Amino acid sequence: MDDYLHKDESYKIVGILYEVHKNLGKGFSEIVYKDALEYEFNQLNIPFEREKEFAVSYKNTILKHKFYADFVVFDKIILEIKTVDCFNNSHYNQCLNYLKISKNELAILANFNLISLEYKRIVSSKK
Repeated sequence: MDDYLHKDESYKIVGILYEVHKNLGKGFSEIVYKDALEYEFNQLNIPFEREKEFAVSYKNTILKHKFYADFVVFDKIILEIKTVDCFNNSHYNQCLNYLKISKNELAILANFNLISLEYKRIVSSKK
């Protein structure tokens, strides 16, 4: 599995997602899980930016509205947090849009609203 994009970093992030879910379980709002993730990233000295702002460029101009990724971890992985019954296309599309404007190649979409943590790796189609 040599072509597994950002393997070590992904493993660390997913481990933290499971740690947070193990301790909090389901039922909290997204902000609580984000606060717990921030705590874990700080404890483990993992570099991250929370609510990272991305501008959208359109034909030689920057649009007024911006995107805000929940986290950018290790300066290369978008981490998007949800508390939903199940993922849907809008969640995947949101991650794909973040990848497109950030120029990153990997997003992890995590859902804390289930008995077991649900997560998906989303890899940008650009190479």
